[in-house]
Amino acid sequence: MGADFHTKVLQVPSGHRETVVDLTGECGSFLRAAGAGDGLLNVFVPHATAGVAVIETGAGSEEDLLAAMADLLPRDERWRHRHGSPGHGRDHVLPALVAPHATVPVVAGRAALGTWQSICLVDTNRDNPDRTVRLTFLG
Repeated sequence: MGADFHTKVLQVPSGHRETVVDLTGECGSFLRAAGAGDGLLNVFVPHATAGVAVIETGAGSEEDLLAAMADLLPRDERWRHRHGSPGHGRDHVLPALVAPHATVPVVAGRAALGTWQSICLVDTNRDNPDRTVRLTFLG
């Protein structure tokens, strides 16, 4: 019995502002189109200035996460990495705190998320308005 492997690349416009983009719907559509059964969904952002988080959405958590990142990683001139807009070096530290990937179990073709969990792109880089996200299912 061989492994079931599917992959898809999403283009996600994140704009010129810090943002959290809910990808849960796109992940579900991908799993349905792949005919997924049981396995693992990996969500990966091939960027040095973005991450993937599994968080609650719609109740202010997105703004809370961005505020926490601003507190932990202020957009000022302390950063040695200095290209781009002022304070852009902090964007390159973000993936150390919000990993550029997440792996979620898939049961009977659905991401086995908790009641309030969503899969989200976290992007604090105002210099790059377009992101690539790779979805991979292994079953």
